[in-house]
Amino acid sequence: MSDCDERILALCREVTAKRPRTVIEHIIQYGFVTTEELKERHGYNHPPRAVRDVREHSIPLETFRVTGSDGRKIAAYRFGRFEQAATRKLSGRTVLSKKLKEALLEKHGCRCCIYREELAANELQIDHRIPFAIQGDKTSGELNPDDFMLLSASANRAKSWCCEHCDNWISLKNPAVCAECYWAYPEQYSHTAMRPLRRLDLLWQGEEISQYEALKDRAANQEQEMPAFIKEIISRELKRSGSSSAAE
Repeated sequence: MSDCDERILALCREVTAKRPRTVIEHIIQYGFVTTEELKERHGYNHPPRAVRDVREHSIPLETFRVTGSDGRKIAAYRFGRFEQAATRKLSGRTVLSKKLKEALLEKHGCRCCIYREELAANELQIDHRIPFAIQGDKTSGELNPDDFMLLSASANRAKSWCCEHCDNWISLKNPAVCAECYWAYPEQYSHTAMRPLRRLDLLWQGEEISQYEALKDRAANQEQEMPAFIKEIISRELKRSGSSSAAE
């Protein structure tokens, strides 16, 4: 887009997260992006979230309507005026910097904080522990790495979907509720999106995959789904070790 405001492009170059960059790069190349393209071409099942990611980086986007492949009107997005960005920059989301990511990598290593999956640094995304829509960012000073986490793309999508369907997101907007949620602090939580649930997301990697396949075969032989089979193994072990009350 040769006619795009260089000041907006400068804001775009500050963005490193994959989801907003995908939206930005599509608009730069084609002039606009539709919800259909975000879903069908780029694989984002919730296009408005990807668009909001861009706007939360203080980049102005205008919404308009175009005709989709099925003949119906759908939403499309293009860059707005820089003056809109200047207004948002004063109170909008602080750009999540390379320095912040380096601090998180040093603290947590190259590992997803939810799935505990080991990944390359460039495959991990910075995410607010308490969603920006609930608490925002501090208005001055450097961002505290303790307020953020590193997530794989799949964990980030799962967290986004769960948060956006939580009553706290929809109506309460209470940061204290988020602070006790699995999706914010999986190492210590009292609920999962306000539901009395406990989660354990297990991942087998490398040489461990053979163990997973063996468990899968055993579960199939007993005509059980893997989660139920794993729970049964844990229950038997708790009873064997004398922790029967915990298994009941």
